[in-house]
Amino acid sequence: MNASAADGAAGVRYEPGEKPPRPLTLGVGLQLAVLNIAAIVLIPLVVMRAAGVSEAYLSWAVLASVTACGLATMLQAARTGRFGAGHVLLMGTSGAFIPASIMALTQGGPALLATLVVVAASIPLLLSSRLSLFQRILTPSVSGTVIMLIPVTVLPFVSGLLATGPDGGALPGAPLSFFVTLILIGCLALRGTGALRLWAPVIGVIIGTAIAASYGLYDVERIAAATWVALPSPRPPGFDLEFGPAFWTLLPSFLLVAVIAAIRTMSSAVAVQRVSWRRASRATDFRAVQGAVAVDGVGNLLAGCAGTVPGSATTTSVPLTQLTGVAARGVGLAAGAAFIAFAFLPKVFAVVLAIPDPVFAAYLTVLLAMLFAIGLKIGTQGGLDVRNGIVVGLAFLTGVSFQYGLILPDQVSAFAGGLLANGMNAGGFTAIALTFFLRLTGPRRARIETESGPAALPRIREFLGTFAAKAGLDAEAADRLDAAAEEALLSLARPEASGDGPAQRRLVMAARRDRTEV
Repeated sequence: MNASAADGAAGVRYEPGEKPPRPLTLGVGLQLAVLNIAAIVLIPLVVMRAAGVSEAYLSWAVLASVTACGLATMLQAARTGRFGAGHVLLMGTSGAFIPASIMALTQGGPALLATLVVVAASIPLLLSSRLSLFQRILTPSVSGTVIMLIPVTVLPFVSGLLATGPDGGALPGAPLSFFVTLILIGCLALRGTGALRLWAPVIGVIIGTAIAASYGLYDVERIAAATWVALPSPRPPGFDLEFGPAFWTLLPSFLLVAVIAAIRTMSSAVAVQRVSWRRASRATDFRAVQGAVAVDGVGNLLAGCAGTVPGSATTTSVPLTQLTGVAARGVGLAAGAAFIAFAFLPKVFAVVLAIPDPVFAAYLTVLLAMLFAIGLKIGTQGGLDVRNGIVVGLAFLTGVSFQYGLILPDQVSAFAGGLLANGMNAGGFTAIALTFFLRLTGPRRARIETESGPAALPRIREFLGTFAAKAGLDAEAADRLDAAAEEALLSLARPEASGDGPAQRRLVMAARRDRTEV
């Protein structure tokens, strides 16, 4: 092992630009696809089942989701122009879009869902050119609150998935398969390690389906009737261009979640770079991050045209890259191709589509619990001081209260066509309004713009010294600030940090002290 490898990410055998043997590339790509196909399939299945769409459209929506994720995964790896990260970055369906997608289907059908997803796809495309555009507004408190409200808006649909009897009541196998699936996934996720934990949802769904099948809840005839190989039958729903009240009521939810999903893609694009290079000190390539977010928009645009659930990048490729040491782009191309091939295997497809509703309800319950925990973690990642606590607490309670009609239900349902009757809208707007208030009433930022390179260091030090004095920082804190700025400047000056030379770029630095009182 050479020195650079010893200093960098341990075990990286093939970097993104290198070409491993073809059998190794195909094997790792297929492994990545197999490990993630269930998650990509289950989310659109849950949405379509909860919304009560026809079986024909359900099949098309799931197939379209898998195909869109496959194409987007390949584009991420290929990095064409300003599109793509140039890394093995898996694109999947996003659980964050579940409530908004269900409501779009129930209120306006697939055409309304298609229109809203296409409009929301503009968000990541816009953010890809200006990564910092919404940073001041979409704080962790706002993002965390919106994610925590996702389970609040979806839970009413879970009970509908349990009513599988001919008279609308639940057969004995429905609650049994639901609870077995729920307990298995939960226990394996809590106590399982390694591959066992990774496969927990699949194991729970398989065992739950077996129990449901013993009560006649598994559609074996559908599987028997399906052929092994066939061309897919496209069923795009078209677009709802009337732009009625349902569109304007649901649009804010789609836009909010689209921003959050784009931020998730950003973090995934940064994470995958950490495990893809032998040199650990290599600076983050933010052009690759921009490319990753642009593909997020392209993938959502494809999903919208097909009338299915949009998605975002996932971090599931990160642990596999660490495990195998293969970060070559060919792995991403192979994984994406494997997803697309799934669309041409109707019998395999039918096995998944025949999974009973109660089993999906259990999977959805675990997914919602995880989303709530993720939102809580994001909302408190900077520490839950008095200000953040008030923002998160008020916004969350507002969302819950408006969603379930606990506060002025008649007035809320009548305002702006029921815009605030959606808990994600009400809670998200409340969090954004409170964040705006804190920004407007907080201390102004100090700002400097200069050339990017070591020559700018004296001017930056003078700027930081003046800021430290005005902010009342002690000598030790001022020295740490100075050292951090110097390290950041030197990192930006490295050749791999950007394709432009230092003379071609400008550096903007802003500083502000947040005087938080606990």
